[in-house]
Amino acid sequence: MLSRIADSMYWMARYLERAGETARLMEINLLYLVEAEEDMGEEDKWRPILQINSSEPLYDEQFGGGISTPRVLQFISAGRSNPSSIRTCLRLFRENARVARDRISKEMWEAVNEIWMNFDERLKGSLTPERAGAIFVELRNQVARFNGLVASTMMRGEAYAFYQLGGCLERADMTARTLDIKYHIILPDLSMVGSALDYYQWAALLKSLSGFEAFRRNYHSAFMPADVAEFVVLNREFPRSIVFSVKHMGGALQAIGLENKAATEAAFQSLSESVEVTVKQIFDNGLHEYLDELLRRLSLLHGALAEEFFQ
Repeated sequence: MLSRIADSMYWMARYLERAGETARLMEINLLYLVEAEEDMGEEDKWRPILQINSSEPLYDEQFGGGISTPRVLQFISAGRSNPSSIRTCLRLFRENARVARDRISKEMWEAVNEIWMNFDERLKGSLTPERAGAIFVELRNQVARFNGLVASTMMRGEAYAFYQLGGCLERADMTARTLDIKYHIILPDLSMVGSALDYYQWAALLKSLSGFEAFRRNYHSAFMPADVAEFVVLNREFPRSIVFSVKHMGGALQAIGLENKAATEAAFQSLSESVEVTVKQIFDNGLHEYLDELLRRLSLLHGALAEEFFQ
């Protein structure tokens, strides 16, 4: 396979996953945090989303740090200057699909164009919370539909493996960022770690990862910090957990083959070792420190892939 095709399949999946995950975060923030925390200022409600999206410095530069709901909705959803905005991700999703057009199915290509044209049009103009909320729900559904088409119509070859690799890496990255930022908002004081806190905020955290119902089926007690972290990081059956994503990255790399790819093999081995831990070990060393190191290892794997496969 040509390196540019592998690169496009990888980034096609990453950009679509990023768009869908961002839409889910924005939707949950509108539905739960904004309504539940009337005493919170707009900055407290929205800055975590900018941090998870890695857009905080650019937002502050563009708007001078003044955070408001209309500005954040526009910036995160349709900001043309924001490389991680939903619109930018969908545009790049389509551009990468176009490069790899001969490796994806006709149904996938038709869905790519439908998604781009629909949301490019709908993201024009000002966004009210009500209008934006409806867009986020629809985009989330369209992403799920597209991934269903991938699963049911795409040949299981190297192209599929690179697509799976990109999607899983992006999902692990977004899950780690979301848990890190939101967890420490709920627990602003280290002395409070281990206590059962507000049901509403824990529900919002888990719903932003599409894990609320699954968590409640696995843990029948009150929301405990260690239980939430264990579920999101180490549960091997939850499809948005970090360990689940790492496992499927390993399957994709095995399908691609790592012969003479020493840097990628070493980076993935290091990443795999990071999820072979217990929740006690994670908390003994610090959850933030653990997630920060995990994100670093994900970045190293991405760099190794770029060097050995995409260049």
